[in-house]
Amino acid sequence: MAILKFLFITICILWLIKMIARVLLPIAFQKMMTKAQNQANQRYQQQHNQNPDGRIKVDYMPPKEKNRGDQAGDFVEYEEIKTP
Repeated sequence: MAILKFLFITICILWLIKMIARVLLPIAFQKMMTKAQNQANQRYQQQHNQNPDGRIKVDYMPPKEKNRGDQAGDFVEYEEIKTP
């Protein structure tokens, strides 16, 4: 008799959990989806507002080399002399 009572109580508890889950899980998932959408919209707005249209943001500019003229030295003209 104790086994039947245990099975009946177990089945009733599982049935109650199933009914509660059918009601509460969709509500919980809807809240999670709304929260995720709001966070995505906030990130999009922050990224969109950082760089206004038509403007370019440069994070790094390499140092400019100083132009000192010819790096190899001065050019000297010469004539080739042929010996007999």
